Amino acid sequence: MTALWIAAALLAAGFGGWPVTALVFRLARTIDDKADAATKARDTAEDPAADVTVDVPAPDNAGQAVNGELTAQTGQPASDVPAAPVQRILRGGAIIGVLERLGVCLAILAGQPVAIAYIVAVKGLGRFAELKETPVAAERFIIGTLASMLWAAGIAAAVKVIFLA
Repeated sequence: MTALWIAAALLAAGFGGWPVTALVFRLARTIDDKADAATKARDTAEDPAADVTVDVPAPDNAGQAVNGELTAQTGQPASDVPAAPVQRILRGGAIIGVLERLGVCLAILAGQPVAIAYIVAVKGLGRFAELKETPVAAERFIIGTLASMLWAAGIAAAVKVIFLA
């Protein structure tokens, strides 16, 4: 029966943590959006020139918009506009997250919470270069890691206290 509870804990921690982490990301984005809106409203209220509206003319044939962004000319295919390189941030995060949650859950169920430090160290060292370059990725890394680990630790602790005591 113990093996069944351990398997159930691993499944719940490893694969049930993704929706929880996604919810935490959504909450963080909502909070950031509200903070940005409040800051923008405050800045607009403090800036007397913010009340002035200016009609912006349509981009001319040069394909250059007023704000400096390249735009496609009317009637021309979008392939004429140089595409900016797309950089994906924190690739493989879903797989790493599942492995991380499984490791944390196993460490707690095995009575080896020190192993969690190894998991965090390996994960942080593996992402160090990416996190150093991109502050947004670093923030996402921290939020995701904390949410993921708290979920896995909570599942493991609950199973250990309730079913394996």
